[in-house]
Amino acid sequence: MPKTEGGVVVAVDDDVAVLASLKFALEVDGFVVRGYRSAEELLADLPESASCLVVDLRLPGIDGLALVAAVRKRGMDCPAILTTTDPPPQVRREAEAAGLAIVEKPLLGNA
Repeated sequence: MPKTEGGVVVAVDDDVAVLASLKFALEVDGFVVRGYRSAEELLADLPESASCLVVDLRLPGIDGLALVAAVRKRGMDCPAILTTTDPPPQVRREAEAAGLAIVEKPLLGNA
């Protein structure tokens, strides 16, 4: 049964393969997932509720940190995870200040 009580997991990544993989993995675990390929796409179709945001740092246009700030400004204050490869110290500080967890790519499961 899908885990819809708290909304949906919103995933944003411009890499189609990464987005599809993330969506598949979360849906296998029973989550409802809405995927977006850009910050602008999400902002144009912001769900009323979400249980979690999973956002890539390096998006075309608005980056992941700015996207989470924009979403929170619109009233969506759910937990957020920033995905990226080898984040520099400044990004780590900004993410920590914004209350974001960082998960480094590649996203690997237990083997």
